[in-house]
Amino acid sequence: MSLSRRLFRYVTPQSINMAAPTRSLVRVLAGCQRLSLTAPCLPKVSHRAAQQTYVRTYAAAAAAAKPKSKAKKGEEEKDKKKGTPRVIDNTGRQKPVGYAAWEPVDDVYMLRFYPKPSHEVGAAVDLLKEFQRLEFTCPDQAVVLDLRLDMKLEKKKKVDPFVSTVQLPYQVKKEINKIVLFTENAEQAQLALENGAAHVGGAELVQKILDDEIQADFYLTVPEVLPKLVPLKNKLRKKFPKSKRGTVGVNIPKMLNLFKTGHEYLVERDNYIITQIATLDMSKEQILANIQAIINDVCSHKPANYSPIIDRIMLSSWTSEALLIKHEDLLPKPKEEEL
Repeated sequence: MSLSRRLFRYVTPQSINMAAPTRSLVRVLAGCQRLSLTAPCLPKVSHRAAQQTYVRTYAAAAAAAKPKSKAKKGEEEKDKKKGTPRVIDNTGRQKPVGYAAWEPVDDVYMLRFYPKPSHEVGAAVDLLKEFQRLEFTCPDQAVVLDLRLDMKLEKKKKVDPFVSTVQLPYQVKKEINKIVLFTENAEQAQLALENGAAHVGGAELVQKILDDEIQADFYLTVPEVLPKLVPLKNKLRKKFPKSKRGTVGVNIPKMLNLFKTGHEYLVERDNYIITQIATLDMSKEQILANIQAIINDVCSHKPANYSPIIDRIMLSSWTSEALLIKHEDLLPKPKEEEL
């Protein structure tokens, strides 16, 4: 019989229950022996550790700050009194709808909270020139006039959108406009050529214009030839001769002198006029004269007994913001007030 079988014969349930605590005790004693033989891995602690105290540095710095002397306090109060607050007189004016106030009190403010400031026309021209100087932009850039019109008449009637040509006191374009005059009268044809017409003829010019052999800035005609020009309506469109635009008439020298150097503008989007009236390198007096010429011509398209046709004026250049203009003094006055 083997040794393992002989030992198994003497193992009983009672001996198994007694052996379990014995094994646990042996394991504990063995562990204690290993700890005693190895050096303890404890961190070194300074003998001053118990004496350290933790202090909030920011609280200590605030407490250590010295109180300001009375002399310095007096100087600060004087500095505060120097900056007097801006006072705006709003008596008789209601608060603007959609804005915080009529004018800002502070020097720094949000533009969308206040109405756009308005300028005198002369001051606006100076600002545009100053913008160009500070931004180093093109000195001969265009000056653009933006007009919003009041086209209403009595009841449901209103002024029809129009196209007009005006002779500016100071020309913006350096080149002369190219003009075609339709006439079948030899004397009128000779007179037109003497006054600067580029092409003169009758119905024979129609096919050349349709074939793009002849192109011009303006097309003028005498009333007798107008019915023969119907095939050109789709080709010329807005340039087609019309009596409302002054391109149909019998005074040939007057028409040619107007359209050779005239400035044309038209009403867009029902009640807006946006047109170039000068360049920034022109003098202030020249720009103001051209603005007044355009305004006088626009006001002539609405009877004087109604409200002014111009509702708003804005002035800008190609690289600057649009400036709102005080236009009341620019509108032509009725004859009764002038007397």
